[in-house]
Amino acid sequence: MVACERREKIKDILSNTSVPVSASKLAKECDVSRQIIVGDIALIRAGGLDIQATPRGYILSKQPKNDFYEGCIACLHTQDMLETELYTILDFGGSIIDVTVTHAVYGEISANLQLNSRFDADLFLQKLKNTEARPLSALTDGVHLHKIRCASKEIFDRICDALKQKGILFNNE
Repeated sequence: MVACERREKIKDILSNTSVPVSASKLAKECDVSRQIIVGDIALIRAGGLDIQATPRGYILSKQPKNDFYEGCIACLHTQDMLETELYTILDFGGSIIDVTVTHAVYGEISANLQLNSRFDADLFLQKLKNTEARPLSALTDGVHLHKIRCASKEIFDRICDALKQKGILFNNE
C-alpha cells in the first residue's frame, strides 16, 4: 500500500468510529510500524483534518462548533483529589477536553485529554498509576486549567459550583 492510500485508509477508519483508535491498531490495520502511523497522522493534520490525540488513541473531531458550550476552569488540588475532580466534571455533564499548566521555563504546556465518561477517566487514572507518571499539575503545585465542553452555560456553572463546594476550583483571593 502506498502512502497516500494508507492515509486515506486511516481517515476512513477514524471517520467510521466514535472511539479513539490507537496508533498500534492503525499500524496493524495498515501493515506498517506505529511510527509510520504517527508520521501519517501529522501529515493528515497538516492537511487540515482535525484529529485529536488522546491517552487512548486518535479520534476525528466531529463535534459541530455551535452545539455546545465551552469554558475554561482553573483548579487547585493535590493528586489524591484528581479522581474527585474528573468525576465531578463528568457526572455534572461535562467533557474534559484538555489540561494546561503554565511552567516557569517552558511557558504554557497543554495535553489533550478528551475524557467524556467515567470509563475514560478510569482508563486515564489507571494509566497514570500503571506508568507511575504524575499529572501535569504536579509541575505547578496543583494549579491547572481545564477546557470543559458541555451542553449549556447552565451546566458549566453547575460544574463550577460543585468543584467550588469540593474545594477544587482555584480561587486566588
